[in-house]
Amino acid sequence: MKHLKIIFRTILLLLAVTMTALPAKADKDFQAEYFDSVEVSLLTCQPHDEIYSLYGHTALRWHDLHNEAEKDLTFNYGVFNFKAPFFIARFVFGLTDYELGTYPYKYFQEEYRRFGSMVTEQVLNLTSEEKESLYAALCKNLQPENRIYRYNYFYNNCTTKARDIIEECINGKIEYTGREDYTPSYRSMVHDMTRNNPWSQFGIDLLLGIKADQKTTMRQQEFLPGNLLYDFDHAQIYANGQYRPLVKESRIAVPAGVQMVQEGFPLSPLTCWLIILAIGIVIFMIEWRQKRVFKVWDVTLMLLTGTIGIVLTLMLFSQHPTVSLNLQILLCNPLPWLYLWPVIKGRQTHYWQLTAILAALFLNGSFFQHYAEGIQVLALCLLMQCYANIKVKARK
Repeated sequence: MKHLKIIFRTILLLLAVTMTALPAKADKDFQAEYFDSVEVSLLTCQPHDEIYSLYGHTALRWHDLHNEAEKDLTFNYGVFNFKAPFFIARFVFGLTDYELGTYPYKYFQEEYRRFGSMVTEQVLNLTSEEKESLYAALCKNLQPENRIYRYNYFYNNCTTKARDIIEECINGKIEYTGREDYTPSYRSMVHDMTRNNPWSQFGIDLLLGIKADQKTTMRQQEFLPGNLLYDFDHAQIYANGQYRPLVKESRIAVPAGVQMVQEGFPLSPLTCWLIILAIGIVIFMIEWRQKRVFKVWDVTLMLLTGTIGIVLTLMLFSQHPTVSLNLQILLCNPLPWLYLWPVIKGRQTHYWQLTAILAALFLNGSFFQHYAEGIQVLALCLLMQCYANIKVKARK
């Protein structure tokens, strides 16, 4: 989601201290007047080219209209240290800690203006009491012992945290209007956000399991900033027997600009797999005519499937629920590493028979789980080599 420089931590700590100090007068009338002058907004940011921002971002704005110079702040649940040791590995295994940070809104605005990403601001229709409740909750979350939380991309991210703290402060209930016939899977929503990044999409599809293909509820869909924006626009607050819209006003806080898109690898995953398939077919035809197998090609396929298999096996221990059952492990698993040396030495093993069975099961599994683009090609290459090895050994 959103990546901030660690240099902001000093700023956010200072601001956290100032946030805890209400105006000098403590009487209720003065506090009500103070909170009446505050606008609380949900900020929804369009994606930009950085990998952590492919899905957009959500933050909160606390805007004191009478004291704008000091109290126009952004509250951001997406602060993390990208340079922390083993960050990518910890993220994949669901062991990443994010934290709440706060800093001047003008810095947030300038950063997204520099990225060229549009930011939509939804001013929330909160009462003074609800703003006061939100103020107290944010101050509590900013305390050192509370501001860090265990991040989960689908279930507990910077968007869901912003939604949850808003819901907690409502003196009533937010009633959402669900979209008719809109029940996408987690995977299809990820595809929508990564359609211009095929290799990112391939890597995510490789890691996601069968649970990512199940239909989602409206609340589950709100892990994406764009979905929460839509749901807030169509939501109402029911309190004291009356309804009022959750969003009082929507406006563009940062207009869309020109985004600098970095060029990625020129070939798509499917194109690369088709090239591998073409090589595999040529090698198979030569093997068939010469009645022998090329061990170099055998070893290449074994190293490829075995290495991917180690990653997929490790994902079984991830805290992400959507990766725990992944049928792609039928094709890519650590077994090739166990059989690598016997295959190189030409010993009689049952590796190729076992691989053929697993590859066939893998192909049947595609009826139940969406696979990473083109990975079925790897199964076809393996099946050809299984057939070649079994037939050659049968002729000896």
